[in-house]
Formats: sequence, C-alpha cells, structure tokens
Amino acid sequence: MISTLHIKNIGIIEDLSIDLNNGLNVLTGETGAGKTLIIDSLQIISGGRFSKEMIRKGETNSFVELCMYEPDYENSEDDNIIVSREINLNGKNLCKINGRMVTVNELKEFMKKFIEIHGQNDNQNLLDNKKHLEYLDGFSGEELSILTNKYKQLYNEYIEIKSKLKANFGNEKEKQRKIDLLQYQVNEIEEAKLNLNEDENLEEKRKIILNSEKINDSLVQTNNLISESGIDSISMAIRLLEKIEDIDKKYKNVASSLKSTYYELQEISRDIGTYKEEIFFNDEERNYIEERLDLIHSLKRKYGNTIEEILKYKKDVEEEIEKIQNLEEYNNKLKERKQKLEDQMNSFAKKIHEIRMIFSKKLSEDINVELEELEMKNAEINIRVDYIDNEFLKDGKDIVTFYIKTNIGENEKELSKIASGGEMSRIMLAIKKVLAETDKMPVLVFDEIDTGISGKAANSVASKLKSISKKHQIICISHLPNIAAAADYNYFISKNIKQERTKTQIRLLKETEVIEEIARISSGEINEITLKYAAELRNKKAS
Repeated sequence: MISTLHIKNIGIIEDLSIDLNNGLNVLTGETGAGKTLIIDSLQIISGGRFSKEMIRKGETNSFVELCMYEPDYENSEDDNIIVSREINLNGKNLCKINGRMVTVNELKEFMKKFIEIHGQNDNQNLLDNKKHLEYLDGFSGEELSILTNKYKQLYNEYIEIKSKLKANFGNEKEKQRKIDLLQYQVNEIEEAKLNLNEDENLEEKRKIILNSEKINDSLVQTNNLISESGIDSISMAIRLLEKIEDIDKKYKNVASSLKSTYYELQEISRDIGTYKEEIFFNDEERNYIEERLDLIHSLKRKYGNTIEEILKYKKDVEEEIEKIQNLEEYNNKLKERKQKLEDQMNSFAKKIHEIRMIFSKKLSEDINVELEELEMKNAEINIRVDYIDNEFLKDGKDIVTFYIKTNIGENEKELSKIASGGEMSRIMLAIKKVLAETDKMPVLVFDEIDTGISGKAANSVASKLKSISKKHQIICISHLPNIAAAADYNYFISKNIKQERTKTQIRLLKETEVIEEIARISSGEINEITLKYAAELRNKKAS
C-alpha cells in the first residue's frame, strides 16, 4: 500500500504530502482545487508521460515521491519502498527506487506490479491481452495453475533446446558455412608457420637495420680506440712491468692483472668485429623481415595480441570444427527431445484450453451481473479463448481477449475499441469486484468512476469499491455522496490564494467533517436536511 505521497511544483500544487491508509480512501473537494493533479502525480511516479507545462509557474522542476509499505518485498530491508521522480524544465528525468537511479522505462515496469490507475484515459491493463489472460487464469482456480506451471517448465526447456539447435547449426547449410569460415582461419594461421617469440626477434633485427649506419660508426670508432689506445698501450706497460717483477711481488701482481685486461680487450675487439659483420643486411633479407612482420601484425589484428594467443586461437578453432562435425548425433538427440516436449505441451495445452473455456464463460457471466448492477444493463462481456494450433506460447496455446457489446442489436467488438473512459472505469470495477480474491495488485486508483451515474448505480459503485477495498488499497476521487459515505478515510482538497499565488491543500477529515462534506457534495449546501441525509448515508456504510 501507499503510505505517503509527496508532490512538489505540479500545477497549482506547491508542496503537498498525503498520508494514505489501507482500505477505501476517498478524495473530494472543490472544482479546480487539484484533485486531478493528484492522479496525474500518481501517473508520473508510475512512469507515465509528463508535460513541461505541468511544472508550477516560476519553478524549474517538479518532484513526486511516494513511500509504499510492502511486507517481505525482496529488495527492501524494512518493508518500505521509496520511489521518486524529478523532472526539470530541460526535460531531464531523475528516477530512483530505494535510492538507486533507474530509467523511466525501468520505473514504469517496476510500478506496474504495485499500482493500477483507472480513469478517463488510464485503463491500459484492461486493453492489454496479456492482462486478459492473467485475469482469466487468476479466476480459474488451482487446477489450471498446476497445469500451466507444468506447461511452463516444459516450455522453458523447449525454448532452451531450440536455442541450442540454432547454436549447434541444425541447418546443414549454416553448418557448412561455419566450418568453411573456421577452416579458412586455421589454414591462414598454419600457412604463416609462426614460431614463439619470432616477432620479438624480427623487431630487434628491424631496429638494427634502421640504425645500421649509426651502429657501424660507433663500433668502428670503439674498435679503433681499443686497438690503438688500449691494447697497444697495455702491451707496452706489461713489458715494462716484466722487467721489475722479480724485484717485488707486487709488481708481478700488477703485471698479471694487466695481462688479464689485455686478453679481455682482445676478446672485446673480436666481438665488436663480429657485431660489425652482423649489421649488414642485403635487400632480400630486409624485405623478408618487413613482410614477415606485416603478416604477423595482420594475424594479431584478427586472432590475438601475441603469437602465443594466435596459436591458442588456432587450437580452439580446430576443436570447434571437430565439435561441429560431430554434432549430428547430438543434434538428433535434441530434436528427439524437442518432439517429445511438443507432444507433452500439446497435451497440457489442450487441457488448459478446456479449463479456460469453462471459466471464461463463468467469468463473463459474473462480470455481466456486476455490469448490470452498475447501470450498464445492455452491456455484455464475452471472453474469447482462441486456440493457436501452430505455435507454442509461454502460457499455453491460447489468446484471451475481452469482447463487449454495449447496446442491444450491435456486434461485439474488442473492449479496447469501443468503450469510453467512464465505461472502462466501471468495467474495470466490475472485473476487480469479481477477481477481488485472486487479484494481487496492491493499489487501485479510480478517477471519474462516477461519471454519469446516480441513484441505484451510485450505491452499487460505492458497495463494490468498499468490497474491493477489503483486499486492496483503493484511492478514489469522487463527486458522489454515496462513495464518500462508504469511505474508510475521507480527504478534502481545497485551494487558497497567498501572495497572489494559488496553491492546493489537503487534509484528512474528522467524522463530523465527513458528514458535512457528504452534505455539501449531495446538494451543494450544508443545512439540517442535507446533514440528516448525509448521516443516514454514513450510517448505512457503518452497518
């Protein structure tokens, strides 16, 4: 149920909070005081459309927030769900569910589980064939529920098998096309004859080629310095030290160290000579390195960032080719299981259809009884259950559609194509009355449900709203004293002018005020006669 509704900057509503209760909440008040804006706000917080013209003059944004009390709701820690929507003049929407930002569509899908709004233009559930199916199945009892659950289990497996068959190339042409593509990839990698770390070695050689002149100059100069200034000078120093090495052991040690240095320099000189030879590449070798690197880079773009990844990709593709080539036996098993599932689903679907046909007649009859009491005596609902032979749907093989004829002698048509807004509200009221025990929608909002009715029909509407409110929270804007008298909670909406601005106010009425309000809306005046009439209406509600 909705516990609190907070509205800010919508039309003449400046800042308004409404604490609502379980049962039947009836909102009455002056014409133009903002009753419809409250319904509009509920539409907005339910993900409905919003016009920038609705933003209060002089303000930059509108804000709607509600708190719903839903015991054991899966995503709520304390049984409360806080939903908000802020809309700015620039068109930007900010929607939140328990502090988590969501899109308008996500908000709409979420709120569909909690609130239904029924007014002149807001009976979308009544126009939705999927809802027609839900209404009928909810009415049809436990046996149908058991059958549809079993059917759905089979249907889910059936969809999964169809998906596997599609992925497993049950089509021979598709299978061969995939094998050809994969084999092309394997051949392309095989023909490259890649070696691990080959790209790194080639990059090193390429780097040397690009810097060969610079390397050669440095090596030549280094070798000349070692040979001319290094090796020859050290050789002369060794000969000089050899002349005195017998005099003192330390001279001999120095000579020995210089000899080691001499031999190391000779080795370095030879290495440098070898390096000089390595930096010379002929044009053929240069072209080979460039082409090879281009090929490896091309394969990396297609199959992996490294040669190791490319070779792994090749192995994976070879395994996939083998799997596809050996899928025929596996696919045949899937096809056999699919056929068994189809046979089982057909069997369940026929039983489901039979039950739906029986209960569609009973539901139609029960709704028509309610419609007659609501002064729609010539209206007749007919719930059709059409069996679709060549297709499996998630709930069976039936399409359920509500048809109606509103006048004697006319042909029946789909409900969505002929009923007016006022009629739709009463039709929905009739349906909700019949389905009150099974319908799980927590909050029902009715606006203009009393359009064009009075007398006996008004009493009937009030009675049905009261009955439905035992299982649902009802929020109803009404001009009828009968409905106001039936309310568990009465709210009065008014407007006042302050600093040359009009704004809406709302307050929960005390019992004496309720009597006065019933008197006011019954005749437009509050006097002894109207108060007595109002008290009688209220007493009937109490009894």
